[in-house]
Amino acid sequence: MASKRLVIVESPTKATKIAGYLGRDYIVESSRGHVRDLPTSASEVPAKYKGEKWARTGVNVDDDFQAIYVVSPEKKATIKDLKAKLAGVDELLLATDGDREGEAIAWHLLQELKPKVPVKRMVFHEITKPAILEAVQNPRDLDVDLVDAQETRRILDRLYGYEVSPVLWKKVMPKLSAGRVQSVATRLIVDRERDRIAFVPAGYWDLDVTLDAGADADPRNFPARLVDLDGTRIAQGRDFDSLGKAKSQELLVLDEASARRIAELLNAAKPVVSSVESKPYTRRPYEPFRTTTMQQEAGRKLGFSAQRAMSVAQELYEKGFITYMRTDSISLSGQAINAARQQVLDLFGERFLPEKPRVYTSKVKSAQEAHEAIRPAGDAFQHPDETGLVGDTFRLYQLIWRRTLASQMADARGESVTIRIDATLAGTADDAKDIGLVASGRTITFPGFLKAYVQGTDDDSASDDAQTRLPILEKGQALDVAKAEPAGHETRPPARYTEPSLVAKLEELEIGRPSTYASIIRTITARDYVFKKGSALVPTWLAFAVTRLLEEHFSELVDYDFTAQLEDQLDEIAAGRAKRLQVLSDFYRGPDGDAHQGLQTLVTELGDIDARALSTFPLGDSGIDVRVGRYGTYVEASDGRRANVPEDTAPDELTAAHAEELLANPLDAERELGVNEESGNMVVAKNGRYGPYVTEVLPEDAPKSAKPRTGSLFKSMSLDSVDLPTALKLMSLPRVVGADPEGNEITAQNGRYGPYLKRGTDSRSLTSEDQIFDITLEEALAIYAQPKTRGRAAAAAPLKEFGNDPVSAKPVVLKSGRFGPYVTDGETNATLRRDDSPEEITPERAFELIAEKRAKGPAPKRKPAARKAPAKKAPAKKPATRKSSAS
Repeated sequence: MASKRLVIVESPTKATKIAGYLGRDYIVESSRGHVRDLPTSASEVPAKYKGEKWARTGVNVDDDFQAIYVVSPEKKATIKDLKAKLAGVDELLLATDGDREGEAIAWHLLQELKPKVPVKRMVFHEITKPAILEAVQNPRDLDVDLVDAQETRRILDRLYGYEVSPVLWKKVMPKLSAGRVQSVATRLIVDRERDRIAFVPAGYWDLDVTLDAGADADPRNFPARLVDLDGTRIAQGRDFDSLGKAKSQELLVLDEASARRIAELLNAAKPVVSSVESKPYTRRPYEPFRTTTMQQEAGRKLGFSAQRAMSVAQELYEKGFITYMRTDSISLSGQAINAARQQVLDLFGERFLPEKPRVYTSKVKSAQEAHEAIRPAGDAFQHPDETGLVGDTFRLYQLIWRRTLASQMADARGESVTIRIDATLAGTADDAKDIGLVASGRTITFPGFLKAYVQGTDDDSASDDAQTRLPILEKGQALDVAKAEPAGHETRPPARYTEPSLVAKLEELEIGRPSTYASIIRTITARDYVFKKGSALVPTWLAFAVTRLLEEHFSELVDYDFTAQLEDQLDEIAAGRAKRLQVLSDFYRGPDGDAHQGLQTLVTELGDIDARALSTFPLGDSGIDVRVGRYGTYVEASDGRRANVPEDTAPDELTAAHAEELLANPLDAERELGVNEESGNMVVAKNGRYGPYVTEVLPEDAPKSAKPRTGSLFKSMSLDSVDLPTALKLMSLPRVVGADPEGNEITAQNGRYGPYLKRGTDSRSLTSEDQIFDITLEEALAIYAQPKTRGRAAAAAPLKEFGNDPVSAKPVVLKSGRFGPYVTDGETNATLRRDDSPEEITPERAFELIAEKRAKGPAPKRKPAARKAPAKKAPAKKPATRKSSAS
């Protein structure tokens, strides 16, 4: 009788795919991710540890940093089911992902399942039949070094977060968080904004010149730039420092008057070509994708957030289209190189195939984790058009496929040309008569790999396939000036980070792991440390306050070099060259004989922290301060005047002049409308963070539990024109219209999407705001007698439009609904997933979500839940102990 094997993977999608490859002798089940973790709340801490001073962290710092693990309530059924399956098999294969996190999940499964049958680790990097069969035939033992590295990372992060975050709660604001990598990423963004605030722009002028080479030239007209005047170089933007000063005295900084005079004289001059220099150039192809370069290119070329890129890549991997997407490697296997070269030959021809395969050296420090680069799966790559993929999955697969093919293609070749043109200005009153112009061109003579792939760039003119054609000119050739116009410029502050550039910077500094960058960006955004303006990551003033506290009192914890060194130590543990206990002890207690203080000392010896000073940022010497308060950011003048700062104001935009404007017209400025005779309270109109509204002013002796009546202004109203009678009507809402024959109350209300009726949970739209006060019970019952239409009749305008759906041919729009943002074509509604950003969602992704929802069909009707018998109380389990081999 054949032996039976249980294979455990992380996701149900993978389980289904792999089960189809392995046959009836294998049971393939999913753990659905992590099955246990450190306690997330005091209630999860086992009773025997609740009295310990370290219990809240779940890490016994007094006993070799032993971790206390608990199975989350939602995973108990999964563990029970896996144990039942395990009882009927002869071998267990732990087939979680082949990285440190996957190794740790495998170890946790081993600890919880306690199998009595042989256990092996099954590792694969693509979900294809050959790869799965090979993995089954060549299992290995669990790698305890990888487990140690991942557990050390988890404990470091827990100690950092649980020890430092409470300091933020007390000194800045409740519910804030600090993290070993997230706080450093936040500091990077804050540092860039500090540079922008300190930046002093410099103004300078030059000329926009177009020269004419004559009717026979191709092209006839071409651009040139002014480079020198009487041998002195003309200053350009790169010649100024961040304080607006010229970096060299040997420069000529043109002002507007000089530029206009030179342009006027140049238009009458006769330029002559003084030199033509032509040089061949070669561009080598880019290496295949690793995690970070895939995230960066998906951001630049597809508009994906880092989180979206990883989510789509995960889907492609689990469906067998690409290799594992969390990798530092840029190397390709022999079969992948052969597959790429064959496809290059088939699609582009022999000229585009180099004589020898290209081999890329991996940057991975630990050979054990040197998986392949991200590439199409299998030994024969599927052409994107043959995959059946749609939307964002198609776009990302195509990007990966093109990059992989390009990595095995011939170099691109071209020619760069630099032409020097001189001219003498006639009629000048001073000695400056000779000017120099330069025209630069670039042409591609053989596209090579550019035929398949062009690297994304923040500047289209710097792209590898950008070309500027110049006419063929000879030394001494006379030219005409077609146009010479003065052009004023101002130097720009350093650009803010975008998700792709932040990922690149974190990788450059060797901070964090590439696989965590997406979640780091998501965390600092969710914590209101960062918001987006377009694609730029903008820090909030809250981020400034938090970063200041960490820099002043936990400086090493947000030091770039220290964080990178800690990452190196984790790599050393993974490679078996360092021990977890030493790394954890050095971090928490400080290394022996080292100036570095451990986390424990930093937290216990904080000293006094002036919370007000910490959250106060003077705007130069204007006498106005920016303050971070518990309810938001505001500006405060020396005379006590205050005004809230709009949430979308970037710190570098909050100048003293802008602050004065806010103080003169504060968001919360009140306009008294009169006294409500019924209550005796003053009624005021004011502007709040969520729009204009009216409210009563409660007396000072009112009990703390008292709540003033308020009412939002209708869209047709304004703060300047609203009067007391209107305000009293607004504050009376919702208005009771009456009751239906069954006794259910019907009310008329004003909501986010306009006026509507409400009866229990049944809402119906009204066509005008006036109906809120005028509609009768008879009219309301007539509305409820009509069949309910999909959506509200007075729906808000769509947040974004995407064009027509390729299936229904109806316009697709993004809307904000009761349960969050969703896309719809009027027939099918599809809620955005957790990693879909409303600001960044693409038309392709919108169509994809609708297609997926349409394919699922209407949601099945819920059956009444069966009444369950009370669960028997299970005896308390002892916490799992750590493996004995780790120390």
